[in-house]
Amino acid sequence: MSKQKLVMIGNGMAGLRTIEEILERDKDKFDITIIGKEPYPNYNRIMLSNILQQKMTIEETIMNHFDWYKQNNIALITDDPVVEVNRNQKMVTTQQGRIFEFDLCIFATGSKAFVLPIPGALLPSVIGWRTIEDTERLIEIAQCKKTAVVIGGGLLGLECAKGLMDQGMDVTVVHLAEWLMEMQLDEKAGRLLKSDLEAQGMKFKLQASTKAILGEEDVTGIALADGTTIEADLVVMAVGIRPYTKVAEMSGIDVGRGIKVNDYMQTSDPSIYAVGECAEHNGKVYGLVAPLYEQGKVLADYLTDKDTDGYKGSTTFTSLKVSGCDLYSAGHIIESDGVKALETFDSQSNHYKKIFLKIMSL
Repeated sequence: MSKQKLVMIGNGMAGLRTIEEILERDKDKFDITIIGKEPYPNYNRIMLSNILQQKMTIEETIMNHFDWYKQNNIALITDDPVVEVNRNQKMVTTQQGRIFEFDLCIFATGSKAFVLPIPGALLPSVIGWRTIEDTERLIEIAQCKKTAVVIGGGLLGLECAKGLMDQGMDVTVVHLAEWLMEMQLDEKAGRLLKSDLEAQGMKFKLQASTKAILGEEDVTGIALADGTTIEADLVVMAVGIRPYTKVAEMSGIDVGRGIKVNDYMQTSDPSIYAVGECAEHNGKVYGLVAPLYEQGKVLADYLTDKDTDGYKGSTTFTSLKVSGCDLYSAGHIIESDGVKALETFDSQSNHYKKIFLKIMSL
């Protein structure tokens, strides 16, 4: 019996975990081709902040080396993104014109950094931090420039800001909300985090909207909506990510915020699936790794004919990878009808803990 041809578009963490799960269940079911847009094998994108913070090397972030693909009889195409999926002929075409036939196809195209559409956003030293290449550029710029602005006080922005500080830069974080990491922390926790990071030398401008990036040939600073300016020769956009869905949309697959999937990660085309940051399940997209791995397990079960109840959504959690900050957040962060909070705060050690309880009626 001949193997089915499985083509995966994307060579990132969610997709590779799916392939690992498939091989674990049935290593002989598929003839697998993986097509990636970057020149690297699969690496741990979460650890890019550790490279900036000088805790890890690029090599240490590699999760599946080139030899792994060979050992598992996987054809790996790197540095050549897919530009077209022909659903009728079941073929994908890459930027370099290579064509691959498939019986089943998985979109694992991940996300791209969102860059604010403001004047100056295309200047050379404005970076939407997302890849190894972006990280290398940040390190290179930090060797010759001294002041940076990070736009965005969420998880990614704070880790990037700390990394740039560790590279020797003077860093200001500009954030639109009233406190840091407002999607994961309440106000008290956000303000405690700010104080902790300020003690390490990080600067902040909160409730601030960036109007423009200043400079002619390159960055000289940013202008805020309130009329103030901040000097900088590097600007990092850390204002969120957007699922990469362009190729899927061009092929006629249903797309909303992400590529729409059912409980088995199947798109509107029954022979095409999506997993990871590019996938939209029940109106929700996920940007953290744990839900993406859960999706990969469900898809692997489904494609190898194992019993599965399908994917039902995930409870997200996150922690901050900054030295000296012990921070963890999961689930609800706001009280509501039937949800009450228990809170403890040790002002001597600045330990703050809060747990939410759902009151169940008998």
